[in-house]
Amino acid sequence: MNGEIIERTSRAIVSEIRNSPHKGRPAKTIFFGGGTPTFIPIKQLLSIFDEVVKTHPPHKSCEITSEANPGTVDREKFSEMRKAGFNRISIGGQSFDKNDLIRLERIHESDDIARAVGGANDAGFENINLDLMFGLPHQSMNAWESNLKEAIELKTTHLSLYNLTIEPNTKFYKLHLRGQLQLPPESLQAKMYEKTLDTMQENGFHHYEISNFAKPGYECRHNLCYWYGEEYAGYGPGAVEQVNNIRSTNIKHPIHYCEAVENHLDLNCEKETLTEKEKRIEEIMLGLRLDEGISISSAKPNEQKLEQLTRDGFIQRDNGRIKLTRKGKLFCNTVVLELI
Repeated sequence: MNGEIIERTSRAIVSEIRNSPHKGRPAKTIFFGGGTPTFIPIKQLLSIFDEVVKTHPPHKSCEITSEANPGTVDREKFSEMRKAGFNRISIGGQSFDKNDLIRLERIHESDDIARAVGGANDAGFENINLDLMFGLPHQSMNAWESNLKEAIELKTTHLSLYNLTIEPNTKFYKLHLRGQLQLPPESLQAKMYEKTLDTMQENGFHHYEISNFAKPGYECRHNLCYWYGEEYAGYGPGAVEQVNNIRSTNIKHPIHYCEAVENHLDLNCEKETLTEKEKRIEEIMLGLRLDEGISISSAKPNEQKLEQLTRDGFIQRDNGRIKLTRKGKLFCNTVVLELI
C-alpha cells in the first residue's frame, strides 16, 4: 500500500469516525487491529486515535490496544503511542522459527519478536500480548516446545496460542486442496495443545479462553466483549460493528471505501439483523470458549445432548453453568454443534 493510499484511507477513517451515529457513547475498550495498524506512519495512526477518543470518550480504566507486526515497530513508535494513550500492545509473532516465518510469508524475522517486546517494555507498556501458532506445516513437538519456552522467557502478560486454521482463498488453502500442505497429524496437534495447557499452568497463566492465556488481571477485556456478545462500533475498511442486534460490515477495498466516505454513500457491504435463535447460537459458540462457560438457563442447550456430552466427559455442570472439560477443549467445535 503506497503512501498516497495510506494518507487517503486515514483521512477517510477519521471522517467516518467524526460523523459516527454513535458519537458520544463512551468506550470501555478500544482496539486498533484487523491487520497491521503499526504499518502506517505514526502521524496517521495518531490522527485516527485522536478522533476515536473525541468521538468515544474513554472510561478512566479503558483498555486501549493496538496490534503490531514485529517488523513495523520500534521503540520510538511505541513511545509515541504510549504517550498518546495506548496502554496495551498485541504483537503478531506467530513463530520464532525462521522457516515457519518464511512459509507464513511474514515480513519479520525471529529476532524482531524479542526486539518488539523489548521496545514496548522500554516505552512503558506493561500489558503486552504475543500471538503464536501451532500445527504449522512441518512443525514438530520439539519446535512447538521451543516456541513456548522463548515466549515465556519474554515475560509478557498475555499469550494467544492458536491452532493454525486453513482459511478459504489463501495460499495454504490452495496447497491443502492440492495435497501439498504437510501439516502435523491431528493426534500430534492435540498433543501440542495439551502441552500448551500444561506449560501455561506451570508458568502462572490463567487459561481463560480456548486459545488465550493471561497473567492474573491481564485478560484481554476487548476480546471478552466479543465473547460476551456485547455491542461494539467499528470503523475503517472491512470493519465490523454490532449495535442494537444489527451486525454490519464496511466495504473492504480501501479505495472503494474511501470513495464511499468522500461521496457520503452507504459504507456497508453487508448488514444483518440477528434473530433470537442466532443470538442463542452465538452465545453457545462464543461463551463455551470461555473457561467460565455459559449459563444453562440463558443458552437453553439441548438437554438430551447435554446429558450425553456430560456422560462422555466433554462438559461439566457447575452452579447452573456448563463449561468444557480438558477433553472437551480438544473438541470444542464438535461440542458446540451438538448443543445448538
